Amino acid sequence: MKIYVHDQGITLAGKAWEIKQKLKEYQKQHKLVKDWINSVNKTVNNRIS
Repeated sequence: MKIYVHDQGITLAGKAWEIKQKLKEYQKQHKLVKDWINSVNKTVNNRIS
């Protein structure tokens, strides 16, 4: 399974059951996909600075 996170959104590539499992996992940490993207972008920005 592969997860690509970019400024505009996310792309999940894999089998249907893998994607469902990963979404349930991230649902525990982030209420919205937007929150997930923002947290990843903050992490990347902190590494660059």
